[in-house]
Amino acid sequence: MPSLNGADPGQFLADFLTSFTRDLLTGDESAETVVDRYHAPDVVQIADGHRIDRAGLIAHTRPVRKNRPESRVEVHEALADGDRVAARYTLHVRQRGKDLAIEVHYFGRFTADGRLREAHMATRTLPTAEDNADAGTSGDE
Repeated sequence: MPSLNGADPGQFLADFLTSFTRDLLTGDESAETVVDRYHAPDVVQIADGHRIDRAGLIAHTRPVRKNRPESRVEVHEALADGDRVAARYTLHVRQRGKDLAIEVHYFGRFTADGRLREAHMATRTLPTAEDNADAGTSGDE
């Protein structure tokens, strides 16, 4: 894992998220092995008020592996201070023929070797072109 030290925080976060998902979906390694490569043993993530620890994160990988979504991270802005990263990004996901765009406000802490120790996220699903068409709007309003 690359460390955050001196790295562009937006690129670091995009690379972290992308490579974690890639390793989870393309290898034969156990979910535990992949999770431990990218996360500290005491990892805690809180997304929209829901707390998840290492065991919960491993459990969360099962549906990801089953559904095999395609994803792309678009970082809009990011700042780093020591081991902390704050960012606003959009996670674009295609799963089972449906496109989703999820806006994420992210605050994370990383270990010296680049593993995630703690993250707090606030998310919201953005309307898609399909949602706008169903509602009779162009999305440009």
